[in-house]
This record gives sequence, C-alpha cells and structure tokens, in this order.
Amino acid sequence: MATITAAMVKELRESTGAGMMDCKAALTENNGDMQEAQDWLRKKGLSKAAKKAGRVAAEGLIGALTSGTKGVLVEVNSETDFVARNEQFQGLVKMIAQVALHNSADVEKIKAAKVGDVTVETAISDAIATIGENMTLRRAASLEVSKGVVSSYVHNAVVEGAGKIGVIVALESTGKADELAVLGRQLAMHVAAAKPLALDPAGLDPETVKREKDVLADKYRQQGKPENVIEKIVDSGLKTYYKEVCLLDQAFIHDSGKSVAQAVKEAEGKVGGPIKIAGFVNYALGEGIEKQESDFAAEVAAASGKK
Repeated sequence: MATITAAMVKELRESTGAGMMDCKAALTENNGDMQEAQDWLRKKGLSKAAKKAGRVAAEGLIGALTSGTKGVLVEVNSETDFVARNEQFQGLVKMIAQVALHNSADVEKIKAAKVGDVTVETAISDAIATIGENMTLRRAASLEVSKGVVSSYVHNAVVEGAGKIGVIVALESTGKADELAVLGRQLAMHVAAAKPLALDPAGLDPETVKREKDVLADKYRQQGKPENVIEKIVDSGLKTYYKEVCLLDQAFIHDSGKSVAQAVKEAEGKVGGPIKIAGFVNYALGEGIEKQESDFAAEVAAASGKK
C-alpha cells in the first residue's frame, strides 16, 4: 500500500479542485496513482464540482436549528436564488445544521464529519455535480447554556428552519423552559429586525466606539464648540448610540415603551426565575460577499463571436 503524503493530496486537489478529504480518498483507493485518482474523482463527479469553484456563491440559505440548551446557525451559499428552492439543496442545509448541532460549529470539522458513508464535504461536492452550481459552507456558529434555552427565528423562510436571515438567542435561567422559549423567540425576532452589534457597550469593538466618538467630536468642533463642552456632548451622544446598537439598550420591538433589558426583567415573573441573555448570533445571507455583476447582453455577444 502506497503512503499518501500531504504533498500528494495537495497536488491532486490543485489539479482537480476537489475537496481535501475526497482527494485523500481517491489516492488511497488507487494506491497513490495520480492519474487513476483523477479518473476516480471524475467518475464520481467530484472534479466536475471543481470547475465551478471559482464562481461567486452569494445566494443560498441560512439554516437554524435548536435543541433545548443548544442552537446553531449555518450559512450554505449557492450561485442563484433558484437553487435555494431546490429540495436537494434544502435537505443539504438541514443536514449540515444537524451535523453542526451534534458535533461542532467549526466549518472544517463540519466538512470532515461523516454522514452515513460520506463526509459532509463529499455531500456538498455531490450536490454541486448534481445541481450544477458552485456551493460553499461559508460559516457556522453555535450557542449553548447549562440551564435555560436557545431559541431561533428565521426570516423569509423558504422551508422550515431555513431562510434569508437566521438568529439564535441563548437565555440562561432556571425558570420554565416553555416560557423561556417564547421570550427567546421574541428576542430572536427583535435581533433580526433591530440588528444590534453587541449585547451591551462592553461588547462593542473599541475601534467602532472610537470612530463614533471621533465623528461626534469633529462635528461639534466644526460648529466652534469649546473642547470641554464637546466632551460632554460626545458622552451624551454615545449613550444615544448605545441605544441604537446594543441589544439590552434598544427599544423592544414588541413593546417600544420598554428597553430589551426592561422587557427581560419583567418576564422573570412569568418565567419564575432570573433571566440572563447569554448571547446572540445574527446571520444575513451573503453579507460581506462581493457579488459579481454580469452584463447579459455582453455575454450573449461574446458567445456568438460578436463585439
């Protein structure tokens, strides 16, 4: 039996574009023969998937899944929104969420995890070959509490548990799980709508806070305000900013007369115990991905040999 080295796997991956685990399996199955391994991948449709790997995948679905005290979000991208309505793709997203929930929210560990006889990475490659579009598992996140619940909300759901925006919220409490779950879903809906950047001011990126302070200070300097007055105005302005971007300080969308912190405090009576928001994660499909703009007329002209 030939020894399969990392260099061999790297070479095969570069020549075919197939996944690392698939390349290792191909070399193992073919006793290290590079040509045979390439043919093996082609026969399984995995090298076909590689040809699509350069295409921008900014559509797809966010999958959300919770079970008691744990919840996960995954983002699986495709090239077109049409694929998000494909039952095979929807099943793939749900399967990946299940793997993340029961194993790890680390993307590479999810890809390497086994589902039946194949890895998740192989399942994605098989779906690419079958559906005909590039697909990627872009990111995953999980939240877990020792006591309490993790609730989820999916906005613009295409199918149960998968849509364009996904949120999970973790609540630590020894109170009634059913009441906590109701509150958790309300909070998850709030996060989807209000898009907080952090739970409280301490959780904000210091650079973000500094930038906000600088903007406020420069604004009032240009108005000719003295520095001692500017400092007080900036402090006041930051408090307003925190109400806009910190979850606990935001006006609760279900009752704008209260802050989220006040709404949670009031819910403690119904739940039967103290409640702490342990964390939240908000995924919006394709955020941060630079989408390619295509000129359809130019593509048709190029295909027909016209200028």
